Amino acid sequence: MIVVPIKEGENIERALKKLKRKFEKTGVVKELRERQKFTKPSVINRERRQKAIYVQRLRQQELDK
Repeated sequence: MIVVPIKEGENIERALKKLKRKFEKTGVVKELRERQKFTKPSVINRERRQKAIYVQRLRQQELDK
């Protein structure tokens, strides 16, 4: 359960912004969206591999500069 303590006289919009930030950090919304459809494990592995290759290329380009 996410709790956002509000100080005396603090703006409600600011507290809502804090709540939203904490909510996004936990990854609840992302997980809910992923659970809406089934993704085969082979597709998940392929996406992870492609992302790792992409990140590795970016880091290699940074070293080459």
